Amino acid sequence: MQFKDIVGQRDTINRLTEIIDSGRVSHAQLVLGDERDGAMQVALAYVQYLCCSHRVHHTEGDLRADSCGQCPQCKKISQLVHPDLHFIFPNPPNGSSSVSADDYMKEYYDFLRQSQALGTLDDFNRSLGQEVKTSIIRETDAAHIVRQLGMKAYEGGWRMLILWRPSKMNASAANELLKTLEEPLPNTLILMVDQSADELLPTIRSRVQTIRLSDPTGARSNATDTLAGQYGPLLVEWLRLLFKLKMKELSAQVDKMAGLGREQLKQLLGYATEVMRDCFLHTAAGLPCRLNSGDQRFDQMFPAMITPNNIELINDALNEALFAIERNANGKIALMELSFRMSKALKKR
Repeated sequence: MQFKDIVGQRDTINRLTEIIDSGRVSHAQLVLGDERDGAMQVALAYVQYLCCSHRVHHTEGDLRADSCGQCPQCKKISQLVHPDLHFIFPNPPNGSSSVSADDYMKEYYDFLRQSQALGTLDDFNRSLGQEVKTSIIRETDAAHIVRQLGMKAYEGGWRMLILWRPSKMNASAANELLKTLEEPLPNTLILMVDQSADELLPTIRSRVQTIRLSDPTGARSNATDTLAGQYGPLLVEWLRLLFKLKMKELSAQVDKMAGLGREQLKQLLGYATEVMRDCFLHTAAGLPCRLNSGDQRFDQMFPAMITPNNIELINDALNEALFAIERNANGKIALMELSFRMSKALKKR
């Protein structure tokens, strides 16, 4: 996961990369934000940037730096196979007193990949066929944390733990974790991800550095609904033309979109990115898809067009078009190039 793949959160991301570059990395941090706003994505991109051998620093655009995405460290983290990156998450009982997150690790990795790290705990439980209220983090999980973080790093760098939903820890697990927070080993990072810190023990809250994401729970959905009312019909008309690819009609549509002006065009492309992400989550993980474009038939049919085979191509095309618009590129040229790339990507489903 790279920072460029995350929608929004640029101010927060830029602060994080600046802190890492300065070498002031706190051993215990808490990312606070809704999963749909990219909380887990930020955590994954953070550890990838931390370990990256060839960090990329930008002089243009709204992103100051990112991981290279190509070095061995980046590839191992993006594929969830880095030997020094560990995960703990709420897991359901299976009748054994020794049950832990380890018993569900394969399912969790599959869940992260399929949802692009945007799925909620409820979504994960449903993927396991479990009741939402049954998953917790137990003392056996905390003991695993202590054991893993006490071992020598295989790669000789950081020992990293991403702890998803620490608010689901029972009292025994929280007390066990507290010992590690009080006496961390060098080059150890515990990165917690949760929606709220209210249910964490005060002694744990006081020992972590908090990273608050912008857009509180629900704000993104409301903003997307507003954009749907403003840009939904225009987006639907454009996407339909990408399948036909009749140049005269497409050129006229691109003229209409370019005529919006720079700021509104950025909003339109941002809304399009949200639509593609929601469609992919619906196709890959069965999550609800609320497009509300104003065209009921489109809302029912289009999500199936966004699949694991084309989502990266689509995201790259939209991000690069948005970057070009931000740099005052010719709107019509940027949109026409985007149209050709999107048309090609949609046919790869």
